[in-house]
Amino acid sequence: MPDDATPLGRVMSAAATSEFPRFDLGGQVVLVTGAARGLGHACALACAHAGADVALGLRDKASGDALVTAIERLGRRALPLQMDIAEMGEIAAAVAEANRHFGRIDVLVNNAGIGPENLAENVTEPDFDVTLRVNLKGTFFTSQAVGRLMIARRSGKIINMSSQAGSVALKGEPIYCMTKAAIDHLTRCLANEWGPYGITVNAVAPTFIWTDGTRPALSDPEFLKRTVARIPLGRIGEPREVAGAVVYLASPAASLVNGTILHVDGGWCTT
Repeated sequence: MPDDATPLGRVMSAAATSEFPRFDLGGQVVLVTGAARGLGHACALACAHAGADVALGLRDKASGDALVTAIERLGRRALPLQMDIAEMGEIAAAVAEANRHFGRIDVLVNNAGIGPENLAENVTEPDFDVTLRVNLKGTFFTSQAVGRLMIARRSGKIINMSSQAGSVALKGEPIYCMTKAAIDHLTRCLANEWGPYGITVNAVAPTFIWTDGTRPALSDPEFLKRTVARIPLGRIGEPREVAGAVVYLASPAASLVNGTILHVDGGWCTT
């Protein structure tokens, strides 16, 4: 048997005493924006399943009753918040309430966003403004409000919901694509600025996922066929697959991951 004086013994001793990667969120408080449905709903449930208490940012606070019940059945606490991220006052009030209720916010999942479709030549100024107001302005100022709390604690994780649309062109979605490309670079900028405070900032960039928002388009057989043909894995994604990436980035296992755009796209961006 090797002893600690031998190279093999030292390796075995280190393996026995070192901490292996942890993928759970036990004891953490996670704020998820846009939590009422789709990817936000899946992320909130996945974080609770991984052990976190969850603050639910909701455009309509009353829409979160069923989700609160589902999270509590997992043995975790849930706090519904009135939080339309297009409204600066609601961002500030919701973040303050979550921090007061739980005592801290360890993880922010910036999920809320919109993606109205329109050809570039048909986009109106109101179309343009509302998309940027939610996807960019809302994401930035939510990050700022939570980031200030994390800076004071010198700890935290921020996960932005980007899209493969930040890396590839999708016809009929020029403004959405532009905002997601901006989210990618905002992620890198915040990772650079806030890394010295012990805060990691990353993004998850999904392909088409089966949600209420995408189902109408994906129900068109021709659109579905063209879309699947672009994905090397040959299928549309499920919300839990995006939520899994969020849980990973929120977990201790991703402690050295900072400024990364994690594509959950079945390989679309490799083609």
